[in-house]
Amino acid sequence: MAFAICYFVLIFALDSVSVQIHFSIPEEQERGTIVGNIAERLELDTWELSARILRLVHDERKKYIEVNPNNGIVYVTEVIDREEICKQNPICILRYQITLDSPFEIHPISVGIQDINDNSPEFPKPEISLQISELIAPGARFPLESAYDPDVGTNAITMYHISPNEYFAIKIQTRTDGSKSAHLLLKKYLDREQQSTYQLILTAIDGGIPRRSGTTQIKIAVADVNDNAPLFDHDIYKVRVVENIAEGSLVTKISATDLDIGVNAELTYSFTSHVPNHFRDLFEMDPKTGEIRVGGVLDFEEMSVYELDVEAVDSGLAGMTGNAKVVVGLIDMNDNAPKIEVTLVTGEVREDAPFGTVIAVISVTDLDSGEYGEVQCQAPEHLPFKLLKSSKNNYKLVTNNVLDREDFPAYNITISACDGGLPPLSTNKTMFISISDVNDNAPRFTQSFYSAYLAENNTPGSSIFAVTAVDPDLNQNGDVSYSIVENQMEDVSASVHATINSRSGIIYALFSFDYEEMKHFQIKLKAQDAGSPPLSSTAIVNFIILDQNDNAPLIIAPLTWNSTAVVEIEPHLTFAENVITKVIATDADSGQNSRLSYQLLEASDPSLFTLGSLSGEIRATRSLRKHDIIAERLVITVKDSGQPSLSSTATITFSILPNVTDKSIEQTDKPRYFTQFSPLNHYLIIVFGSSSLVFLVIIIFLVVLKIRQDPGRSTVSNLHPRNDMLNYSGVRQHDSYHYTMSLSPESSKSDFLFLKPCHPTLPFIDLDIRDTSAVK
Repeated sequence: MAFAICYFVLIFALDSVSVQIHFSIPEEQERGTIVGNIAERLELDTWELSARILRLVHDERKKYIEVNPNNGIVYVTEVIDREEICKQNPICILRYQITLDSPFEIHPISVGIQDINDNSPEFPKPEISLQISELIAPGARFPLESAYDPDVGTNAITMYHISPNEYFAIKIQTRTDGSKSAHLLLKKYLDREQQSTYQLILTAIDGGIPRRSGTTQIKIAVADVNDNAPLFDHDIYKVRVVENIAEGSLVTKISATDLDIGVNAELTYSFTSHVPNHFRDLFEMDPKTGEIRVGGVLDFEEMSVYELDVEAVDSGLAGMTGNAKVVVGLIDMNDNAPKIEVTLVTGEVREDAPFGTVIAVISVTDLDSGEYGEVQCQAPEHLPFKLLKSSKNNYKLVTNNVLDREDFPAYNITISACDGGLPPLSTNKTMFISISDVNDNAPRFTQSFYSAYLAENNTPGSSIFAVTAVDPDLNQNGDVSYSIVENQMEDVSASVHATINSRSGIIYALFSFDYEEMKHFQIKLKAQDAGSPPLSSTAIVNFIILDQNDNAPLIIAPLTWNSTAVVEIEPHLTFAENVITKVIATDADSGQNSRLSYQLLEASDPSLFTLGSLSGEIRATRSLRKHDIIAERLVITVKDSGQPSLSSTATITFSILPNVTDKSIEQTDKPRYFTQFSPLNHYLIIVFGSSSLVFLVIIIFLVVLKIRQDPGRSTVSNLHPRNDMLNYSGVRQHDSYHYTMSLSPESSKSDFLFLKPCHPTLPFIDLDIRDTSAVK
C-alpha cells in the first residue's frame, strides 16, 4: 500500500515533464481495434520501448484498452459503450497513464469516445392512455410523455409524428435544454357512439445516420354522454320451446345495446306493463342479463303462443328506454294420453244375443296435435266382442261370437287406446258386461242310472235315497223340481213304492219292504226347471232290497207238532253208523242269514246218537236195542248265521216199526204212518214226479223226431264201448247234437238226469252212464 502511494506521488511529481497523448475512437469498437501508437507520439524506437519497459497504468475501473510494450500500439480490449460510461454527457474521455523506466517517465493518455447512433428513441411506456369527452371542443391540446434517447448531439431525438387520422395531430415544443416534447392536438369534435376509442401510433425519430425511431401506442377513450337510447338487436324475438319444459329452463336471452358507455349504458331488462300477470307467472326475466326463463308449467293445449313485450332502460340521468317483443311458440309434445268415453247401450246382454248386437258406443279423444293426436282403439281378441269403427275416433262394441252365461257369466272388457307418439301413450278403460240367462240348459242328474241299496223292514215314510239334478241356468230357469214318472212295474205303479220331495230330491219309502216278497224295484225320476218353456231330464233309480235276518229257521222234517216229532225206526237201521233219520230245516232269508247249523242240546243218553252240524243227520253210535230207542229223547236246535242269530228247536222221540211181514201190525200202523207224512212231502213228490215226466216226454219226442227224419238209421247210432255214450244225430246232414248224461255219486237216490247239448264242431264229449239203474 505504501509503495502504491509513493508511486502515485512520483507520478504527480513528474507530471510537469510529461507529454499529453490523446486518441479518439468511436464507441462500440471490436476487441483488438488499434487506438494509436505510443512510440510514434513519443518518438521512440521500438528497441527503446523494450529496454525501458513500457506500462499502461489505470485505476480500478474496467480496462477498455491495453498497450503492446514491444511496439507501443494501443488497442481495444473491451467493447466500449459510451452511454454506459458517460451517460448523457456529450463529452466522453477515458484517461490513462503510461510509464517508462531508465529514465522513469510518466505520460498521460486520453481516449475520446465518439458517440455513434446505436440507440433508438424509447418511450417510458408502450402505451399512453387518454380519456377525452365527446363534448371537448377542437383545438384542445393534451401533453404526451416524451421519448428518451441515450445518444447525444445529432443522434438525439429531433422530431415526433403521429399516424394519419382526421381527429388528432402532434405539436412539437423545444425545451431550454434543446430537447423536444410533443402535445396531442384535437382537430374536430368526437362522437363516442360513432367511435369510442382511437388507437394512434406516436413515433420519435433521432437525427443519426441512419436515423432511428421508437414508437408508443396512444389509446384514446372517448368519454360518454347519455345521448343514446338502448337499442335491441331484434325488434321481434321468435323462439320455440317444447311444452312442459322444466321450470328454470332458459327460453331465450334478449340483448339491447346502448351506444353510450358506463352508467349511461348500464341496462335493466323487464316486461312492460302490457304483459298479463298470468304470463309473468309462467316466464321470469333476469333484469341484468336479459335471460327469460320458465317460471311455470307451459301447456300447449292451454296456449300455443305467448307474446311478451320487453323493454331495456339505461341508468343515465335521462333514463332512456328501448322496446322489443318476444314471441314464444310452444312445440307440442305427446304429453296427453288418449281419453276414452264409454256409453253403454246395455250393461246386460242375453246369452242368445245375435252376432252384431251393439253393446257400447266408444268415443276416443287426444288433446295432442298431429300424429300425437291420432288414436287407434282396440279390444281384446280372445273375447266374443269386437270393435267396429263408425267414424273418426268413434267406435261401437258389438258381439262377435256365441255367448254362454254358464261358461262366462260376465266379462271385464278392457278397451285400449294408443296414440301415434314416440313413445306412444295409451289409456285403458274397463267396462263390465254381464250375461243374462236364458233357459238353454235342461236339468242334469249326476247319473242317468242310480243303484240304491235298501235294507228290508225299513220304517215307512223314512228317506231311502236322494238325487240331485244340476241346472246351470239362473233363477227360475235353474229352479229344479223332482217328480216320479208313472211307469208300470209288475202291473204295479212305481209311485206305490216311494215318493219324492219335489224340492230336495229326497226319496221316501211309502211302506216297509220285505226282501222275501220283493228283491228289487225301479222308479223313473224326472227333473224339470221352471223356465218357459220348461226343460227336463230323467233318471232311473234301481232299489236293491237287502236281506235282514228276520226269519228263524223252520224245521220241516221230521214233521213236528208243538216242536215235538216222533221218528219210527226200521229195525234194520239200528246198527252202528247208520243214519237213523235226518233233520231238515229251511230259512226264508238268504245268504249268510240262511246258512244253517244243527246242534244237539239234550239227549237221554248222549252216547247213543251223533248229530251232523251241517247235514242234520242223526246216526247211531252202536247197535241199538229196542229199549234204548224207546227210552231215548233228543232236543235239537237249528241256528242260522245271521247277526243276531235266530234258531228253532225240536224234541225228537223214537219208536221201532214192526216187521214188514206182520200184516196185522202193518194194518194197524198204516194210518199212523200216513198221519205223520207232511203235506210238504206231498209237494216234493209231485214236483219231482212232474219233472221226471216232462224230461221223459222230451226224450221220447226227440227219439221219435230222429226216427222220422232218418228212418234208415237207428235212433241210438252208436254206443261207445268205452264210456257207453248215447249219440243223437240231428236232422240236417252236417248238424248233430250230443247230450251228455252226468250222474252224480248220489244218483241212486235221485230221479233227475241232466242233458247237455254239444255241437259237433266242439270236442266230442261222451255221455258217461255210470249207473244206468238210477235212470227211471
